Amino acid sequence: MVAMHRRCVKSLDSSGLPRYNARMNASFALISLGCAKNQVDSEHMVGCMAEAGFRQVEPVEADVLIINTCGFIDPAKEEAINTIFDAVRAREAGEAPAEQKIIVAGCLSQRYAKELSKEMPEVACFMGVDEITRVAEIATACLNGTAEKTYTTKVSTYLPDWGVPRKLISPPHYAYVKIAEGCNHACAYCVIPRIRGGHRSRPQANILKEVRHWVEQGAREINLIAQDTTYYGMDKWEKRGSKTAGVDSSRGESLASLLREINDIPGDFWVRVLYTHPAHWSQELIDTFAQCDKVVKYVDIPLQHIADGILDSMRRKTDGDYIRNLIRNIRAAVPGIGLRTTFISGLPGETEEDHAELRDFIKEFRFERAGVFPYSKEEGSLAAKMKNQVHHATKKRRSNELSMLLAGIADEIGQESIGTRMRVLVDAPGIARGPWDAPDVDGSIHVDPTLPVGEFAEVEIVDSIAYELFADGAEDPDFDEA
Repeated sequence: MVAMHRRCVKSLDSSGLPRYNARMNASFALISLGCAKNQVDSEHMVGCMAEAGFRQVEPVEADVLIINTCGFIDPAKEEAINTIFDAVRAREAGEAPAEQKIIVAGCLSQRYAKELSKEMPEVACFMGVDEITRVAEIATACLNGTAEKTYTTKVSTYLPDWGVPRKLISPPHYAYVKIAEGCNHACAYCVIPRIRGGHRSRPQANILKEVRHWVEQGAREINLIAQDTTYYGMDKWEKRGSKTAGVDSSRGESLASLLREINDIPGDFWVRVLYTHPAHWSQELIDTFAQCDKVVKYVDIPLQHIADGILDSMRRKTDGDYIRNLIRNIRAAVPGIGLRTTFISGLPGETEEDHAELRDFIKEFRFERAGVFPYSKEEGSLAAKMKNQVHHATKKRRSNELSMLLAGIADEIGQESIGTRMRVLVDAPGIARGPWDAPDVDGSIHVDPTLPVGEFAEVEIVDSIAYELFADGAEDPDFDEA
């Protein structure tokens, strides 16, 4: 490991060819695809490469190009494969170094490394999700021509740690903090547990150390993420007794205890919680959201459906009545909270009656932020083997209908905000986000371009167009009149 941090230089091996016994002369670039959880992995890899002496440059200049991929659903796989082919074409066209080594990392490699290594000989190697801390070692082996074609583990056990180097690729005023890895659920449409392994929670003290660091570095927003943030800590204390349905700090570290500790950290910042599972909410967690002033009044809670038969087929551990009561309880305890959710339309066996129930549910509960996706038949998932697969045209029709409904609700909610004052976090000149807007996935607020980037500001909302809000002092929107 000492060699990982040693300044070294390029030498010649017995064949007279350059050989890297150091990393100070080599450059790298990283392309990060997929979700925020993948972004944290990318930031750790960037940190490890920089710590080992690699210089970070643009992809077309790099000696080593790392592509961190997503392999969750077909569109994500297609994006990853297209990105890889684009990098190969750039190298072949002379737009990137002729000897550039391409490393494909992340979920796609974890899942398909052996198959891809045969189909993509242009790629130097494929590394899975457990090899993050070895990325500089693997990159050096690629440069030296001594790399194996695949670096993967059969079962993922990696857990993020604050001791691993990390360099943000997001703006410095917000950071994602991964509080756990893996997932213990067996949702029928999902293969994440097969890629990322079972749920593994980080020690609370380790997470708090990381949060303090980012706050001290000037972060104004901490986004807590995991495959299932509400299950945080439960993998440890459920083994010591009978299982419970929800967050319960009396049994050990939990999302509620973590939020209370983060809330006590000095500084002016928001805490945002993403990826909560409805099955593990409890009154304690609801009360924690209500009582902690730094916890932004926003919840990301993917519900996926509302019809009992579909929820049962999905293996979501919830039913329609439970979900309706949970949403009512959260809104009653935390006035003004914004709920973000996602729905899957067209799961095998979904009937027109199921679709109508979901449509009526959306109309009744009017989620502040929501999206809908047509069901994707994932290889290796339980749902892929189900009978009564819904025709692709029907899935498209149903998801489009729900998307239009959600867009109309979003427009109504935006109109209702006109005339209100709001605390926003300025992301870029003239662009900010409010309490209901997570980075990259929700809307934005157009503000006075002179407001300082990376700081909070109080603004008055004066207009709304679809998912976009406009505050006093914002420049006029530039829309095509045609």
